[in-house]
Amino acid sequence: MSNFDFDLFVIGAGSGGVRAARKAAGEGVKVGIAEEKELGGTCVNVGCVPKKLMVYAASYPQQVKNAQGFGWNASVGEFDWAAFIQKKNTEILRLNGIYENLLDNTGVTLFKAKAKLIKANTLQVGDKIITAKRILIAVGGKPFVPDFNGKELCITSDDVFFLQEQPKQILVVGGGYIAVEFAGIFKGMGSKVDVLCRKNRVLNGFDDSTVEFLMGQMQEQGIDIMFENCIQKIETVGNKKQVLFKDGQSRSYDQILLATGRTSAVDNLGLKDMGIELNKTNAIVVDNNYQTNIKDVYAIGDVIGKVQLTPVAIKEAMGLIAYWYKGADSAQIDYADIPTAVFCQPNIGTVGLTQAQAEQDFDVQVYESNFRPMSNTISGDTSRMYMKLIVEKSSQKVLGWHMCGQDAGEMLQGFAVAIKMGATKHDFDAVIGIHPTAAEEWVTLN
Repeated sequence: MSNFDFDLFVIGAGSGGVRAARKAAGEGVKVGIAEEKELGGTCVNVGCVPKKLMVYAASYPQQVKNAQGFGWNASVGEFDWAAFIQKKNTEILRLNGIYENLLDNTGVTLFKAKAKLIKANTLQVGDKIITAKRILIAVGGKPFVPDFNGKELCITSDDVFFLQEQPKQILVVGGGYIAVEFAGIFKGMGSKVDVLCRKNRVLNGFDDSTVEFLMGQMQEQGIDIMFENCIQKIETVGNKKQVLFKDGQSRSYDQILLATGRTSAVDNLGLKDMGIELNKTNAIVVDNNYQTNIKDVYAIGDVIGKVQLTPVAIKEAMGLIAYWYKGADSAQIDYADIPTAVFCQPNIGTVGLTQAQAEQDFDVQVYESNFRPMSNTISGDTSRMYMKLIVEKSSQKVLGWHMCGQDAGEMLQGFAVAIKMGATKHDFDAVIGIHPTAAEEWVTLN
């Protein structure tokens, strides 16, 4: 009989934490989990899910305009922000309930309270002291807010989903995927959008020519991207927020969204008192089995700062379960060739190496296509698609797959399987295309 209250106690009921908790419970161990906020973590509440709902909402005006080119007597009406937010809230509540049922149905004990470590194998959960054989930290991340004069007048991505009114003019600060996604969302919904990027491009780390294509499409939509600039100060002038930029410009906005990255949510967890090691970005340091430098304390997901994607956290959780309870030699997952989608307008899909990365180690061939999809030929929609394959010359192995265009994320998933299996350009060429589709371009590139 165990001397502990729980065999496993999980701090954080996001995607990774919930998966670890319920799968561990399915192995017959006694599991507890604590969450001080809504169940489902960042993804369900202030991330992937509500943001994708916003992407859908923002796409309809262009769809209606395109329909006119196909003979439909259609017009774009007025967007009801409040009605959308209410619908979004209802859906998120439904998902919160599903997560609670998943835990309840597998016998996991849920504590809706703050949890922190206080000593070896011991936590404070709300007003209770609880012991556990193993402790798993899966608390995720939070928005990073840079320090400048007037930062308190800004909102973060966590706040966007609960705004009472749609901003007519919005400044999106940042050049990462969160920034470009929200820029497209608000532009699609009819807001005037500026993007402030401290570098000379957005989406640092993504394939160069794919990003160049995206930036051109964003600017064609009327999004003003201010490169190599930053905020000097912000002040309130009337009911507007007046921004003074480093280059001397001054502009007014209804809202200023800081999309300047995310950091690990490690505050008030007792990590410092326990001596748990953090790296220079404040992420928890773990070994190949996701164990911290303290015995029996583990961490997965965004809080360890490896690859901050929901499916990665879930894979890490499954790796731990296999290691703890199923005899696996290691909990380590394979971080190579992780397919990634950015739900900007148009979408980006990517898997494998960028051209710059590939050229460091391989002699490569690059195959590209930049075209106007058939769906836009009579609609009047001028948006285009860009596709790119990076291939090692000698083996013909596909090293990188990159796309910017409608439904790139949907198209990517199947190709990611092929690339993970080591597909070559010859394999692509051997497949007969499905005509007429945009996807057939992938098997006709030359």
